[in-house]
This record gives sequence, C-alpha cells and structure tokens, in this order.
Amino acid sequence: MKTPRVVAATGTPPEDETASASAPPRPRGLRHNTRWLMAFLCFLGMTVNYVDRATISISLPYMTDDLHIGPEWQGVILSMFFVTYALGQLPAGAMIDRYGEKKMFAIGGLIWSLVTVATGFVRGIGSLLVARLALGAGEAPAYPSCAKSVSRWFPVRERALANSVWDNGARAGTAVAAPVVTALIAWQGWRMAFWVTGGVALLWVALWLKAYREPSAAGGISAEERAYVTAGGARLEEPPAEDSGEAAPEGPAVRWRDLFRYRTVWGMMIGFFCLNYVIYFFITWFPSYLVDARGFDLLKLGFYGALPGLVAIGGSLLGGWTSDTLLRRGWSVTRARKTCLVCGMLFSSVIAFAVLVPSAMWALTLLSVSYASLAFSAASVASLPADVAPTPRHVASLGGIQNFASNLAGVLGSTTTGLLLGFFNHSFVAPLMLSGALCVVGALTYGLVIKRVEPLRIATA
Repeated sequence: MKTPRVVAATGTPPEDETASASAPPRPRGLRHNTRWLMAFLCFLGMTVNYVDRATISISLPYMTDDLHIGPEWQGVILSMFFVTYALGQLPAGAMIDRYGEKKMFAIGGLIWSLVTVATGFVRGIGSLLVARLALGAGEAPAYPSCAKSVSRWFPVRERALANSVWDNGARAGTAVAAPVVTALIAWQGWRMAFWVTGGVALLWVALWLKAYREPSAAGGISAEERAYVTAGGARLEEPPAEDSGEAAPEGPAVRWRDLFRYRTVWGMMIGFFCLNYVIYFFITWFPSYLVDARGFDLLKLGFYGALPGLVAIGGSLLGGWTSDTLLRRGWSVTRARKTCLVCGMLFSSVIAFAVLVPSAMWALTLLSVSYASLAFSAASVASLPADVAPTPRHVASLGGIQNFASNLAGVLGSTTTGLLLGFFNHSFVAPLMLSGALCVVGALTYGLVIKRVEPLRIATA
C-alpha cells in the first residue's frame, strides 16, 4: 500500500519562506499603491454596512407606536438579522471564492441597500421580520469579501494592517449611525432614516463597481506593485472556475466540506466565537450596564459610552501594525500572528475585573482596555483565512466559516446575558465574569489548538 503524503497547496510558499524571503522594495507613489485604495473602499463598504445595520436599533423606539410592536416582539425583530447573517456566511464565502469579491460584494450591497429602503415602507410586524431576515442575507458577503480582497492585494507583511483598516469600518459605522440616524428621525421621522441610509448604500455600490479593480486585471495594478505583492506572498492568482473550460491548476484539491476536518479551522471558529461573544456585549448590553450598574444618566451615557469604541479603533490599527512589524523583523507568520492573538485575548479578560472596582471611571477604563484588546486581536483574526487557505480559492470560504461561528455568539451572547441578569437579580457580575473567562478560553484556543499558521496541508495518495 502506498503511504499517503502530506503536502502544501501548489504555488503556496511555506510559512518561513513567506515571512523571510527577500522581496522587491516597497513601491513609492500613488500609482504603485493601489492596494491601499482598495482597502479604503472595503472600509467604506463596512462603514455603510454597519450604518444600515444600526438604523433599526436606533429607530425601533420610534417605530413601536406606528407599527404596534410590543416589547415581546422587539427582541425577536433585532435577533432575526443574526439568523440569516450567520447562516449566510457559509454559502457567501464559497460563492465569493467562485465568482469573485467584486461581484459578490456588489450583489450583497445591492440587496441590503434595497432592503433598507424597503424597511421604510413596512406596515407591520410581519413585513418588518421579513425585512430583517433579508437584511442579514444581504450583508453576509461583506466580511468574507473584504478578507478576500486583502488576501489578493496585500503581501503577508502588510496583511494585518490592511485588515484592521476595513475592520474598523464596523466601529466607524456604529459611531456614525447614532448622530446621523437620530438627526434624520428628528427631521422627517423614522421612515426617512431608512430611505436615506439605504440610498447611501446604493451610492456605495455604484462607487464599488466603478472604482474596485481586480489585482490580476490589465491596468488594475502596476508592474512594480504586482512584483512587490507577489513576492510578499499575496494570494494573487486565481485558479480557473470548474466550469470555465480552462485547465485546472496542478496540485491537490480540497472540497469545501473537507475544510471542517482541519484542527486549525476549528481553532479559528472557537477562537473567533469567544472574541465576538465579548464584542457583542459592547454592542448590545454595554449601555444598559452603564445605566443600571453604574448609574449613568443620558448625558453621561452619550459622552462616556462612545469611549470604548473609539479606543478600540486605535487598538485595531495597533494590532495590525504590530503583527506586520513583527513579520518584517523576521518573525515567522505563526509566531507573529499567535503572539498578537493570544496577548490581545488575555488582555481583554480584564472585562471581568470591571465588576470589582468601586469607581465607574475605573470600570469604564477596564472596559475600554478590554474592547481595544479584542480589536487588537481582530486584525490578526481577519488575516487567518488568507494565511491558512490551501489555495487562493479557499480564502473567502474560510472567512465565511470563521465568521459563521463568530456570529453564533451574537445570537447566544445577548440571550445568555439576559438570562443571567434575570437569574441573578439584574446583577452584571455573572455576565462579565463569563465574558472574561471566554477571553481566556479564546487565548488558549489560539495558542494551543492552532499549532501553525500556514497553508493547510493536504493528504494525497
């Protein structure tokens, strides 16, 4: 019997070679740095994505009388988005790998923008629930599309910082949504808020289709920039689609479902679940914590409540810069990524200590450190699909898989916190302790379950 051997995907440089091989110097001038424009377009897309996502949360108190929505339905309406958004990650990632990030991000943007506009016309709970389900499906391609774009446009040494750029669109969109949507509601009511934010999303789709370029297309990238990113390990070349009639590239193939057989993939899923569980506390229950546990009034909530998110933007950029700097200094991809992942997750566990300090300002400081530390790790999390994909045609699939797991935390996290608050007489001690414990679990997962950050090795006969 012939013994199977384990090989890396054809054309994918080994980890140490990727991290240390000599490369052409970084090209200078705007014409040779098109990749950063592509990252900025992804940032704009994620910003608009989160503005449209947050419009319902801000508008819901003003919609209840018009649509006769009782309190028992409000939680259901908010959670419906995550059902289709989480489930949609799996097919979205596979379709992006097959049809390309430009096409699929545009299709997703068109769907979510039209659904947002349509939400301004709903007349009852039934139509609103349908709109929320459709919005989740439309927004599903956003995350894996951005991860795919960065994997193709950026060398390994710049990948984490580029990922932190577009990932901060989530925080920017959340921050922008509050004043913009509130102003629109005050001006013309909640329906106008959906019409305007949906219209802005349509404008972004047009900009994306006009400005985004495929890195392998003629005129899309200069020869100097192409040489720089290719030598640096960008997942630039795309294998032809199965039905294109072209010859498939040599080397072993991996089916989509076979990705779940790898220990590394499960480590990515569990680690991102833990990270997002805590992030969703800041998105959902954090304002209630400041009001109920720390006695903040509306003015204090509006001012201090924004601080953790603002600090997290800096944490994300620092995380991307640190990971890339370590690579440029000769660290392996495994050592650089896992150092940032483990350290960020461990530092984020200080969220548990917020329940122990008597001062509200000290609690806010600890919460800000926790959120920034999560964002610090998130830049490397977003880089993992490109780092470990066996071929370029699996980057978005892996991004969708780990994002599917992370968004299960959005459903379970908000529900679990509510149950714990009810069981422990509205005390936030148990929810924050659980969040801190999951930060440690996430650190252990990234440190021990994921052994090496390198292209998945494929067993062949």
